[in-house]
Amino acid sequence: MSLVSLPNLQDLIDSISRERNLPKHAVENALREALFKGYERFRRTQRTADSANFDEGYFDNFDVELDVEYEDDQGFRVLASKTIVEEVDNPDHQIALAEVLEVAPEAQVGDVVVLDVTPEQKDFGRMAAIQTKQVLAQKLRDQQRKLIQEEFQDLEGTVLTATVQRFERQSVIMTVSSGTGQPEVEAELLKRDQLPNDNYRPNSKFRAVLKKVSEGSHRGPQLLVSRADAALVVELFSNEVPEIEDEIVRIVAVAREASPPSRSVGPRTKIAVDTAERDVDPVGACIGARGSRIQAVVSELRGEKIDVIRYSLDPATYIANALSPARVDEVRLMNPEDRQAHVLVPEDQLSLAIGKEGQNVRLAAKLTGWKIDIKDTAKYDYAEEDRKLAEQLAIRQAEEEARQAAAAARQAEEEARQADKAARLAAIAAAAEEEDAREAAEAAALEAANGHSSEESPEEIAANAPVAPPTATIEEDLDEGTSATPDALADVETPAAAVPSEDMAADVTQEEE
Repeated sequence: MSLVSLPNLQDLIDSISRERNLPKHAVENALREALFKGYERFRRTQRTADSANFDEGYFDNFDVELDVEYEDDQGFRVLASKTIVEEVDNPDHQIALAEVLEVAPEAQVGDVVVLDVTPEQKDFGRMAAIQTKQVLAQKLRDQQRKLIQEEFQDLEGTVLTATVQRFERQSVIMTVSSGTGQPEVEAELLKRDQLPNDNYRPNSKFRAVLKKVSEGSHRGPQLLVSRADAALVVELFSNEVPEIEDEIVRIVAVAREASPPSRSVGPRTKIAVDTAERDVDPVGACIGARGSRIQAVVSELRGEKIDVIRYSLDPATYIANALSPARVDEVRLMNPEDRQAHVLVPEDQLSLAIGKEGQNVRLAAKLTGWKIDIKDTAKYDYAEEDRKLAEQLAIRQAEEEARQAAAAARQAEEEARQADKAARLAAIAAAAEEEDAREAAEAAALEAANGHSSEESPEEIAANAPVAPPTATIEEDLDEGTSATPDALADVETPAAAVPSEDMAADVTQEEE
């Protein structure tokens, strides 16, 4: 069998496998596909000489086989599966029975044989070699992405240890491991997912959340990691607090601002915890003895401020706790439907409750899901705020009633339109039924008339016809001596047809002529 020689092919496969962190069988599959595309390119360059038209799927019966068994004779060959026929129409897909019988007497028409169609090495061509190289690089990238996706697709949202490798524009390229013994894979840390207090140096290690595993082919790393995601805080507390791992303490909500809008404001996180055990303090469990547990989390987040608060089913208590460390005098739930609340604090607590550039109240609102307005207790006018609230509710109620009235009007208009449409359809149906009834009556009358005419016999027709009185009766009466007076003769009705007049006889004669 022919063979296109590729010296040190096995060494090449081993080298690519090590460099690309790919298994050898994946490299071999990519190499076979690349060589197949190279052979296809070689055949297409011969189109003019062969006068062949290669449609899509033309080369589906071809395959490439690698031969690395012997160290001194390594390479590849091209094989084609051909069907045995009496007369060959396409030599790439068919082979003559007579030709096969020379080497296989038991062959029959319809059998499939595999033949070596490897071209000469000198004919393979420069363009085919370039095509093979390009396809091989693409197939190796595709194999890498496929393996990475299979390895990390179930790890999205988990925390991984990442090592800084290099910098590209504003992104940090890091390497992460899935922990399954596979080699490390590159991941990208975007600018928006970085912490302002982080100092990214080569070979420095960080904990990061695997944010996304990209699919398909695109430039850059396939994995995206984040240091600004709230899941990182949850995972760090779960690792540091055994009560969370044992589900004695649960994290209810997390609000994080890792990239504040201003450089003067540092990153901050608020976390709400709760427990079903009476003897367990969830806040104390997260802080630890002398703050040891929370300090480990703060250290990993490079000094980020963290407020741990107690969750409550009462919205007012929950909001007051969320504004910690500010001291709250009163929480007024102004509009529970829209989740609006007024929080009254002493004058000296206003700046602490609001926070620098509004960060504290912003995180509290995000944590609780309520719209929070911070008010000075001394300047708060209950009557005026109640009046404003009543006006807002009245306006909202009027708007709601107007919307409902408009909806009712639209519904009534739609119902009237549907009723009018139904009436028109009913009128059309009634007219159609009336027309059908009329046609049926006419057909019945016509059928009855035709039936009556066909049922009368010739004897009935003759009996029903008018009969003229015979003249012989008059003559007999005259012979018997009956005095035929003019009055008597006048009483005898003689049909005009029985005694034709001379004028009528003349008319008949003319018609016959």
